[in-house]
Amino acid sequence: MKHIILTVVLACATILGTQAQTKGDWYIGTGDVANVAWTDWAVSPTVGYGVMDNLMVGLSVSQADSTVDMTYDLHARYFVKGYFVYAATSGLDTESLSIGLGKLFTIHKGVYVDPKLVYNTAEKTTNLTLGFGLKF
Repeated sequence: MKHIILTVVLACATILGTQAQTKGDWYIGTGDVANVAWTDWAVSPTVGYGVMDNLMVGLSVSQADSTVDMTYDLHARYFVKGYFVYAATSGLDTESLSIGLGKLFTIHKGVYVDPKLVYNTAEKTTNLTLGFGLKF
C-alpha cells in the first residue's frame, strides 16, 4: 500500500512539475529541527544535491543522545512551484518510510526554511517538521 501511495504522489508531482530547482544545486542544513520531547531537541544535519531539475536527493545524519547509535536517512524531494513532495527512509529500510509535503521559503540569497508535514508509515504518526539551511 505504501508503495502505491508513494508512486501516485511522485507521479502527480512529475506531471505538475516546473523549473523551481535546477540540476547541480547543493543544499546544506538541517533535515529537521525536531521536538523529541517537550524539553529535548534534536538536529539532523543534511546535505542534498539536485540530480535533475526539480529533484533533490540527500542524506541526513541524526543521533538523539550519546546512548543511541547514529542513524542515516536517505531522502528525496520533488519540487512543484516552490512546494515539494518528500520521501525518506532510514538507511535502506523501506519498512520505515516517511512521506510528506512541504514548502521551501527563500529568506535571503540562498538561505532557506522548509516546513513540512510528514507521515511515518512505521509509527503511523504525522509530524510537522522544520528545516533550514543554505542552497547554492
